[in-house]
Amino acid sequence: MRTEAKDAGIFRFRRLSIPNGGYLFLQQLVNGLVIGGIYAMIAVGYTMIYGVIQLINFAHGEIYMLGAFFAVTFISVLGLPFYAAFPLAMACCAVCGVLLDIFAYRPLRQSPRLAALITAIGMSIFLQNLAMVIWGSRPKPFPHGTLPSYFEKTAVSFGGVNLSWFHLFIFGLTVGMMVGLNLIIKKTRWGKAMRAVAQNKTMAALTGINVNRVISYTFALAGALGGAAGIMVGAYDNSLYPTMGYVAGVKAFAAAVLGGIGSVPGAMLGGVVLGVAEAFGAGYLSSLYRDGISYAVMIIVIILIPAGLFGRVLKESKKSM
Repeated sequence: MRTEAKDAGIFRFRRLSIPNGGYLFLQQLVNGLVIGGIYAMIAVGYTMIYGVIQLINFAHGEIYMLGAFFAVTFISVLGLPFYAAFPLAMACCAVCGVLLDIFAYRPLRQSPRLAALITAIGMSIFLQNLAMVIWGSRPKPFPHGTLPSYFEKTAVSFGGVNLSWFHLFIFGLTVGMMVGLNLIIKKTRWGKAMRAVAQNKTMAALTGINVNRVISYTFALAGALGGAAGIMVGAYDNSLYPTMGYVAGVKAFAAAVLGGIGSVPGAMLGGVVLGVAEAFGAGYLSSLYRDGISYAVMIIVIILIPAGLFGRVLKESKKSM
């Protein structure tokens, strides 16, 4: 059965070239869920940071980009296996997120929001150029020889749709990280502190919470998730470049707005909705229209529900997460 690569956002989806439209529907649904999970991981970073400091961190897409480059560097230069390079690259992205907060945003805590927003855009450009200086401006392949050999093999086949082990790895890791994040936010001491800071920084500080430390912890979590997304996309597409975070960042920001900016469940749902819409647009129409279709879905939802899919819940409970 012949396959073809079809560009659909930050993934080059592989869909089966088969005559039955039902098969195409199932394949594009799977593609949409996978890419939606990636968008959700990045969007959660946007929405967590917005929840605690009311800042749209436009440099978050570059943390996603750095994750892919860190992983390739650890594999190519240090000779680490993929499963060792993956968590190490995530840890580096978490550190980058903390450094970004300490040096770029913390000095502007009491400044107007516009100053922090301009700084975020400036840091995005700075990190792109820094990556060009370190790794070069040309696209680089992901060292696929280091990936587990079974990743390319078919794991599940149903209704004419073939899922590789790599598909299952991406989907399973995404779901696992989203579940883990929810447990951290809802059940742990740090998660409760994050929610307290998101609701009222002054009251949180009066109860003994170190607000700056909690904000840095939030940046670390967001950076780790963004880095993981970058690694998976870089490995799947076999391509990484310094500006790869721009498109992914814009799409993830759209997903966060779609779900209701400041809502973690909303960011997850918004990412999935955006990914499915994009995949169906690329599959049934053309990959040329994928961006327009995904943004059209976002615009329609925002027109009908201005606060996003989860905006009403946020307004009533006055919670940011």
